[in-house]
Amino acid sequence: MEHAAKIRAARVSVGSNLLLVATKLGVGLYMGSVSVISEAVHSAIDLLAAVIAYFSVRKASQPADEHHPYGHGKIENVSGTIEAVLIFAAALMIIYEAVEKIRGRGEIKALGAGAAVMAFSALLNFFVSRYLLRTARKYDSVALEADALHLQTDVYTSAGVFAGLLAIHLTGITLLDPLIAILVALLIIRAAWRMTREAFLNILDVKLPDQEMEILHRILDKYSGQYLEYHQLRTRKAGAERHIDMHLVVPFDATVEDGHRLAHDIAEEICRQLPNCHILIHVEPCDSCCERCQSLCCSSYERRKGSG
Repeated sequence: MEHAAKIRAARVSVGSNLLLVATKLGVGLYMGSVSVISEAVHSAIDLLAAVIAYFSVRKASQPADEHHPYGHGKIENVSGTIEAVLIFAAALMIIYEAVEKIRGRGEIKALGAGAAVMAFSALLNFFVSRYLLRTARKYDSVALEADALHLQTDVYTSAGVFAGLLAIHLTGITLLDPLIAILVALLIIRAAWRMTREAFLNILDVKLPDQEMEILHRILDKYSGQYLEYHQLRTRKAGAERHIDMHLVVPFDATVEDGHRLAHDIAEEICRQLPNCHILIHVEPCDSCCERCQSLCCSSYERRKGSG
């Protein structure tokens, strides 16, 4: 169900972007408006990003295999990074076209048609981006979240172009058209930078977000009366999957069964609060008979005696 919902959302994004590219490009060429054409380029990049997101979501849903023992989750992070690079390229292209337009100027016609397509684009992307973001957060999809951020940016830029076309209609100043296009490009660059940071960091195996680390530490503290310490705690994320491993020091007289049961209980609770977790806990005995170890040993003995 989860994978089907993510794939369905990706398909909706592909379809909406395909419609907007055709509409914006046709109207922009007819008008001779670089700001409208820049929006068509933006939607074309969004379409490419949506296609990449669609295939990455499908690939990420495949189970681990011989060549990918940790699964295919990171394909979503790669997808997000590629999308960000494509957006940077589109923004630079828009700026170049806008500067050329400033040099040559030119007449803009059919302002009403341009304003209408921009209003339609803003409304369509508003609803589609909300749907994508809701699905991305529910199922923790990096690729869908990146796609949703694309479309959110498109909402603002389309609204900006709409306002610019209205200003041209009221003032007759056609120079506003390329200036608005440059503003659109700067907003696109800002969104691309944010996306690059979020998608690329997980490729570098950074730790889980602070909020999730707090949950992890809180769970470990809950069981602190049954072990001495934990160390070498390492976390990372691959797409929607979380990988956690650590060393857990138990009393020196704890049985293999005691250590296994404790590790199992901790892992089970982590999985309940943090979905899609893969957890490895290495249990090791205390190498000295310290006061706290003796106390835990007595407690462990009493528990085993009571259960026996």
